[in-house]
Amino acid sequence: MKQERYNALMARQQKISARRLKRKVGTRQQIIIDEVGPTVAKGRSKADAPEIDGAVYLTSRRPLRVGEIVTAKIERADQYDLHGSVAGF
Repeated sequence: MKQERYNALMARQQKISARRLKRKVGTRQQIIIDEVGPTVAKGRSKADAPEIDGAVYLTSRRPLRVGEIVTAKIERADQYDLHGSVAGF
């Protein structure tokens, strides 16, 4: 019973989160880089807390550095995260 209520609430929250994030698709956002991988960097917007809120996954034609703040074009969203590319190539 308890697990069923939890699952129902989480499913509802995923829909709400996805709808809110979808509004950001097509916008440009200031993103602080938290992690840099071989092909994708992970960051967050000013409104996002690390380890609590979703992340922003970015591609870039130039190397990015941890702590750097970049302008990113948001290209798509899923339930919790945004995906985009660093603007101004």
